[in-house]
Amino acid sequence: MTAIAGTKFLLWTIIVCGAIIVGVVQLSKSGKRIPKIRRIAGLDSIEEAIGRATEMGRPVHFTPGLSDVTAETAPQTFAALEILSYVTGLTAKYNTELIVTIRIPNVFPLAQEIVRQGYLAAGKADMFKEDTVRFLSSEQFAYAAGVMGIFHREKVASNIMMGAFWAESLLFAEAGAQIGAIQVAGTAAMAQIPFFVAACDYTLIGEELFAGGAYLSQDKVKLGSIAGQDLVKFTVMSFIVIGTLMSTWGNSALIEFMKK
Repeated sequence: MTAIAGTKFLLWTIIVCGAIIVGVVQLSKSGKRIPKIRRIAGLDSIEEAIGRATEMGRPVHFTPGLSDVTAETAPQTFAALEILSYVTGLTAKYNTELIVTIRIPNVFPLAQEIVRQGYLAAGKADMFKEDTVRFLSSEQFAYAAGVMGIFHREKVASNIMMGAFWAESLLFAEAGAQIGAIQVAGTAAMAQIPFFVAACDYTLIGEELFAGGAYLSQDKVKLGSIAGQDLVKFTVMSFIVIGTLMSTWGNSALIEFMKK
């Protein structure tokens, strides 16, 4: 029984990529020097946004997007929830009111527990209220209308939007701009990035969102994983360049190797 053509190369690719990531993670855990994540202005601005809300005595709004934890866009939701943990810690530190709005029922208990544990870890368990995390509606535009209503009724000073978004992205951003809120947004939904860039003060684009948890927490395992993934990308890009040059010069050795 013979292997399907190309599967050996694929298997070795997976093994090598996994080994690179694990190796860099181990280096990071042992305190060795690894490539640093560049400064991400959008993430650095979160503390500024919360500080402004504190000075004004008005709440901070956070949404982890509109995706379920079982959808193909779930990684964006999990990345947003990591950032929510950081936001909760800062609002607890500065005694600032936090409002978290949720569209997906599955995300609600996760967000609620993250906020509860964040306040507990900061020694501010009494700051958690039943309406801190609010489930509004599972319908897209009903949820959007609810969020915009909260903006205007409660005069939020800062609006932090992380995760997967669709047509409501500009509705949120414009509603926040109308009340003068400082806005920080992040998404990997390419069609929505232009709206956030145009209407928000700071925007995380694509993979900056996924690096958010590692960047903010400075966790060695997460930082090592990010650095390892970047090294894998660099390796793949090198193969593409080398393969292109070899094919241009009439050498198909790399292509034949990949077919094994």
